[in-house]
Amino acid sequence: MKEKNIIYILLTYSGSLLSKCINIYTKEPYSHVSIALDIDLNELYSFGRLKPSNPIFGGFVKEDIFNGTYARFPNTRCALYSLEVNGIQYNKLKKELQKFKLNKHMYGYNLLGLFGVILNKPIERKYNYFCSQFVSAILNNSGICLFNKSPALVSPRDFRKCKELELVYEGRLKRYGYRQEYFSEVYQQNIYKEGTL
Repeated sequence: MKEKNIIYILLTYSGSLLSKCINIYTKEPYSHVSIALDIDLNELYSFGRLKPSNPIFGGFVKEDIFNGTYARFPNTRCALYSLEVNGIQYNKLKKELQKFKLNKHMYGYNLLGLFGVILNKPIERKYNYFCSQFVSAILNNSGICLFNKSPALVSPRDFRKCKELELVYEGRLKRYGYRQEYFSEVYQQNIYKEGTL
């Protein structure tokens, strides 16, 4: 049986100062977007704070659902979505991520871009991204186009409303992490939401 190529989009709300500001303005349940290559979220990437204790400096980060920023905000809520892609797209995505990993020192956080979303005017800065811009851009560069607009205008809401994405979990991120092994077994059978077990 041919192995499926599945990627994962993780939406989160940590309760940090920035996420609260975004939440107040957007009235959306989630304020941050990450992309993963595995359901256990061991390969989870985004643009966010480089150090958990310092929200000022941001850039390209490999996130850890047990440590770092998420350990600092243990009540983080999340929604995890899956998307099946073809082999060419999957391999392109891995290559795109590798470019970011090899050159992570070059990248910064596109804070100005957040105001561009508010004004509906894309603000693009070379080597600078905010989280949803990064995920949208890296998908586009891999031939996976989910939205008919500039990545610099894509928000977490766009991913939440995207019909191509399939919801596989919604609840506390910490609880998902503790149930990784079990959920891997039942994933193909049913959508698991917090509180069903």
